[in-house]
Amino acid sequence: MQNEKVTVKSDMFEKLMSIYSLSIEEINKIIKEMEVKYKELNLIDHVKYRIKSPKSIINKMKKKKYALNYSQMIEKINDIAGIRIICPFQENVYIVRDLLINNPKIRVLDEKDYIKNPKKSGYTSLHLIVEVPVETELGKVYVKAEIQIRTMAMDFWASLEHELKYKNNNVTKTASKKLLKAAKVMKKLDYEMSLLANEVR
Repeated sequence: MQNEKVTVKSDMFEKLMSIYSLSIEEINKIIKEMEVKYKELNLIDHVKYRIKSPKSIINKMKKKKYALNYSQMIEKINDIAGIRIICPFQENVYIVRDLLINNPKIRVLDEKDYIKNPKKSGYTSLHLIVEVPVETELGKVYVKAEIQIRTMAMDFWASLEHELKYKNNNVTKTASKKLLKAAKVMKKLDYEMSLLANEVR
């Protein structure tokens, strides 16, 4: 069954997407419990969730030159279920990260820290690829999801970069340089706001 060709209108595809949706629900529960337990720390400003669109899944598989079957989709595409945690300050990002990776329900498969090591574009965020247990009609299965943790400033920059670069094919080198410059300003702002918050506290 898993070696069948990926077809977005098939029953198999719909069932898999519903299972990925359950993984988001499971992670949402963990985040809510965290927010309640550490309410006084104000670790999280807000959380966003999404299931990758069928078109995006297939385009990514083609771009990576994966075989278009369900086995490859499940094994290779780690961000079908996506969770973005937006924190007020950079230190919150690492507290949330530690709480997540130490949660017994979460298995961490991979971690990329683009805050300490930004991408060439200036993009900053902390990414975790995780697995969480989900109850299905066939029993318990572990389902992958990508969790991005970033500050409000990082999220603002990333949203604008996505709007400018990924929805336009004519972004110039000059525009890219300006985006990088803006990223450096954003990083300095994050640092200054963290200092101010600590001073106020």
